[in-house]
Amino acid sequence: MQISDQEILNLIQNPHSKEMGFRQLIQVYQKRVYHVIRRLVIIHEDADDLTQNTFIKAFHHIHKFESKSSLYTWLYRIATNEALSFLEKKKKRYFFSLDDHQEKMESYLDHSSGLNGDEIQLKLQKTLLKLPEKQRLVFHLKYQEDLSYDEISAITGTSVGALKASYHHAVKKIEEIISNQ
Repeated sequence: MQISDQEILNLIQNPHSKEMGFRQLIQVYQKRVYHVIRRLVIIHEDADDLTQNTFIKAFHHIHKFESKSSLYTWLYRIATNEALSFLEKKKKRYFFSLDDHQEKMESYLDHSSGLNGDEIQLKLQKTLLKLPEKQRLVFHLKYQEDLSYDEISAITGTSVGALKASYHHAVKKIEEIISNQ
């Protein structure tokens, strides 16, 4: 039986059940948060660390949660910000050019035993690496997570119109890249 967001929040707000509430939060949302991060950073170890960081931030900032969105949306916003910040820092730290970073991630996809999927899925993942991170995120949330533009807007803090444009550009780039292969 699935526990509701409100039940989780009630547990967290009670000092006697706060720990149990956070365990419930992690149990309910960990896999979903991990997958959104993994699609952005590709490497399992990085995704694992960033997932943990997401829940640590959630723990420290749960008092700021205003229930204007679902816990899921709030966590996704933290997770995507963590992932995008991580990628930006990684590029700066290692002085990656965009092409070098893409090559490294493609190589990881080719040699990773932790990724499953057929050749088409692998081709799509490599193609997604060629998109700017924001477009890749919007494509992932819309196409692969099947979220509405309103939900994505709450996660990313971007207007629905801008999201629709990003998604449209992402789809066009994906079609172009795949048709040229």
